[in-house]
Amino acid sequence: MAKRPDGALEHDIMAVLWAADGPLQPSDVKDRLEVALAYTSVATVLSRLQVKGLVTRIESGRAFAYQAAIDEAQLATRRIGDVLSTVTDREAVLAGFVRSLSKKDAKALRSLLDGPRH
Repeated sequence: MAKRPDGALEHDIMAVLWAADGPLQPSDVKDRLEVALAYTSVATVLSRLQVKGLVTRIESGRAFAYQAAIDEAQLATRRIGDVLSTVTDREAVLAGFVRSLSKKDAKALRSLLDGPRH
């Protein structure tokens, strides 16, 4: 079996929570994942996501249920910020990122940068 990229399981679990109508227990998350995992693995990842502030945990009977605390755009923004905070040459990283954008994404970024400031 090929190794999954770092953070792929966390993202898959977040995607399940984003798609849910309400809080889910670990067994519900496990059943909705496209990969076969042990209940304990799902529960461990959910606990780690809760510590990171990405999910909230509420009591649900004798167990806990989890729901996303942030949406996908907020998570991506947080990850970009995390990457930028670890490099010494932020300008070089940002320049490389901008050069890697598709024309459509570059146009959207330009529109955001040129737009009104609040």
